[in-house]
Amino acid sequence: MKKEHVLCLLLAVNTVIVLIYLIWKLLRKRKKSRSCMICALVMFLCPLAGPLFFSIAHLFFRMFFSAPVDLEDVVFSKERKRTFIHAEEDRERNLVPLEEAIEITDTDSLRGLMMNVVRGDIQKSLASIMLALNSEDTETAHYAASVLQDALNDFRANVQKQYNLIMEEKPEQMELAEALVDYMDQVLVQHVFTDLEQKRYVGIMGEVCELMYNKDRSRMTSTRYEAVSLRFLELEDYENSEKWCERAEYHYPNTLATFSCLLKLYFNSGQKRKFFEVIDELKHSPVVLDHEMLELIRVFQ
Repeated sequence: MKKEHVLCLLLAVNTVIVLIYLIWKLLRKRKKSRSCMICALVMFLCPLAGPLFFSIAHLFFRMFFSAPVDLEDVVFSKERKRTFIHAEEDRERNLVPLEEAIEITDTDSLRGLMMNVVRGDIQKSLASIMLALNSEDTETAHYAASVLQDALNDFRANVQKQYNLIMEEKPEQMELAEALVDYMDQVLVQHVFTDLEQKRYVGIMGEVCELMYNKDRSRMTSTRYEAVSLRFLELEDYENSEKWCERAEYHYPNTLATFSCLLKLYFNSGQKRKFFEVIDELKHSPVVLDHEMLELIRVFQ
């Protein structure tokens, strides 16, 4: 038999194999399959080698990968399961305020505590981190300085960015103003800036509050009135502090934040008569007092 005849016979046999494969797949799946068509095309273009490759692959799959999956331990239930995660007792037993940890002579413990602090919300721990600058351990002091500097730089950049957006008077202007005031107060209350820079940022905070007061007074809650008033009070800017206290008194007359704001203003500015008038008014008000206010009343009663 000539080579040409053998080649034609092989091609014919290969074509028959491809057709049988196609018919078998189509009848089995009852719909066209892209992978099926690709396999048939490969077998047709690679006579003998293609069918041989797919046959061996199918055989290996049947031998090693077609074992049934054991679903005995799998539960298909819609019932919600509550997972309880146990506290890290060893770690939490070692947590102490950073103010006390500064006095620790064990540098490894101090450094470990610093790492735990910076893993949390740094914005609320800036004052504590600032205390670590005075640590006798130079590595701890250097690390605290680096973390503090990065946090303050982020604060400066964020305030400038948000302030610029607010001044553009976009539709979300009031939402941005609320967020900025709350964000600034969280940092400014810790007094981590120099006096000059603290005064600058309190001024920006007051400007944003003034914008909210003039455009949408409902955005100024009693806590925001208290916050901006106390930040001015800390600068001994009694005029601006009193302005915001009086506004709080007008819009939120019977709230703890308003009474707290007024008492601190009158006490620090030396207005004794007004201070005791507010004390008397507070005693007869329905306001529920916190620990700080109770102590204040006991001292001056």
